[in-house]
Amino acid sequence: MHACEGKCERVSIYRPNLEMSTARIVFGLFFVYLPALIYPIILVSAGLVYIHLRLMGAQGVKGLRDFLPAWKSHRYRYKAQIVQKNRPRLAFWSRTRWFWMLNCTAYCPFSVALLEWHAYLVKMVENWWCPFEHSKKHRYAEAAIDYSYWHNELEINLLHPADRENPIWNQDAEPAAPPRAMPTAKAVGE
Repeated sequence: MHACEGKCERVSIYRPNLEMSTARIVFGLFFVYLPALIYPIILVSAGLVYIHLRLMGAQGVKGLRDFLPAWKSHRYRYKAQIVQKNRPRLAFWSRTRWFWMLNCTAYCPFSVALLEWHAYLVKMVENWWCPFEHSKKHRYAEAAIDYSYWHNELEINLLHPADRENPIWNQDAEPAAPPRAMPTAKAVGE
C-alpha cells in the first residue's frame, strides 16, 4: 500500500533543484543538519511531556520506539547502499556509503520519528486538558484518549455538546460522519 493511493498534494522541488548552482545546493545542506543541534532539547521536551502524561495516569502511551522504523525495513544495507558518483568535489562525502547509511538509515528516520512522537504527545495533552473543537482538531485523532479531564460528573455539562461527544476524547461518542462537501457558490445562488 502506498501513502498516495488517493491524491497527494506535492511540493515542486526536483525541477527547480536542477536549475540551482552547486554552491547554493552545498550551502543549503547545512540547513538540513543544523536542526540536529536542538534534537536533545526536543528529546528532553518530549520526555517531560511523556512523564506528565504518565503522572496524570495515562496508560498505553506510545514511546519513541513506536515511531522509529524497524531496522529490518530499511531497503539498503552497507554493502548494497547506493551512492551518487557524479557529485561535485566539494560534496565528496556524498560519494561514500557511510554518508548515505548515516543519513538515510539513521538521521532522517530518527528526525521524523522524534518530531512525530513529540507532536503525538502534545496532541494527547491537548486532548486531555483542552477538549475544545477548532479547525485542525481532527488531526489530533492519532492521539485519541478515553475521556478528557472535563468529562467528570461536575464539569461535563460545561462542555459544548459537540465537545462532549467528540470521539477523539470520548470513547463512548459515535464516530463522526465524514464532513459533507460545502455547496458551491453557484449551487447556493440557484
